Amino acid sequence: MRYLTAGESHGPQLTAIIEGLPAQFEVTKEMINYDLKRRQGGHGRGRRMQIEKDLVDITSGVRHGKTLGSPVALVVTNDDFKHWTKIMGADPLPEDIDPDEIKRQISRPRPGHADLVGGMKYGHRDLRNVLERSSARETTVRVAVGSVAKALLRELGIHVVSHVTEIVGIKADPQKIAGKSADEIRAIIEEDACYCADPEASAQMVEAIDAAKKEGDSIGGVVEVIVEGLPAGIGSYVHYDRKLDGKLAQAMLSINAFKGVEFGIGFEAARRKGSEVHDEIIWDEEQGYTRATNRLGGLEGGMTTGMPLVVRGVMKPIPTLYKPLQSVDIETKEPFKATVERSDACAVPAASIVAESVIAFEVAKAILEQFHADQLPQLQQQIEELRAYTKEF
Repeated sequence: MRYLTAGESHGPQLTAIIEGLPAQFEVTKEMINYDLKRRQGGHGRGRRMQIEKDLVDITSGVRHGKTLGSPVALVVTNDDFKHWTKIMGADPLPEDIDPDEIKRQISRPRPGHADLVGGMKYGHRDLRNVLERSSARETTVRVAVGSVAKALLRELGIHVVSHVTEIVGIKADPQKIAGKSADEIRAIIEEDACYCADPEASAQMVEAIDAAKKEGDSIGGVVEVIVEGLPAGIGSYVHYDRKLDGKLAQAMLSINAFKGVEFGIGFEAARRKGSEVHDEIIWDEEQGYTRATNRLGGLEGGMTTGMPLVVRGVMKPIPTLYKPLQSVDIETKEPFKATVERSDACAVPAASIVAESVIAFEVAKAILEQFHADQLPQLQQQIEELRAYTKEF
């Protein structure tokens, strides 16, 4: 299974095509729009979310609410494009129009963005040609793709949830989610402004976000994705590029502004002894093999253990600041203070939805790589057979 996305931040639409999905599982616009709305929410979002009301159209691969087995095409229209038709249009400009005026020529790269290096790489003197595609706006359609992946996983008894664990050093108490299911965690965070399961920490996060916005600054944080219901043995140890944790890490770091990833206790493992890191194996008739703890986050040797998968990603503060940083104009080579395109004081809550989506897709992809899956009933049968086999191994 794979997907491609296309589209620019101020272009007419964002498009994704997913290839390799099995037939006969439910996909509807309503379930995808639910996740798109979650991505637009969260305290700290900027003016763009007041302009765009992201809604998906399913233009192929689904009939009467069920997948066909053919490629699924998803389209999210940019309502704001009507204000950018001349600036971002695909047609050549008429000869009587000044190109610099229409394009809003951008020669001033913003620190922390792809502007300068992207211009160097592709030879663009107008850096709008870079910033339009490198914008986090592209994650909109990746959330749509992830929503489809989650729909498939639910049919297999696998559930995915994300939540915010930290913003600018303010940490949620992990005990607030201890022992709770993915559905129970989701019910808590959907009522929270920061998508955080700790109300006390969330209140402090709101204050910190408001303070950063007032100062013209931005702040980052940490998000956690939990996948429950995975059978043991998804992934492989036999090749470096088949290890599931490697694939998940790449997916997490592919999200705009994400700079770190960890599984289970993650970097804390460097500060502990081996006896305080590894998970003891236990067995009982009801559950089969489990672990006494889950410090490794449900992964051993690049494979799932059957315990909940726990992966966290670190998001840096958004680099577009209302308190601008210094840069250099590529035409004049003169210094300047970087301009604001559009910005959020904090996008960590929204980014948790993106993280949930990309992790869900990689998990679904790994399952489909391992099992023959032209149609859902075949896949369900094979997953149940794997669960039964590993339980009695």
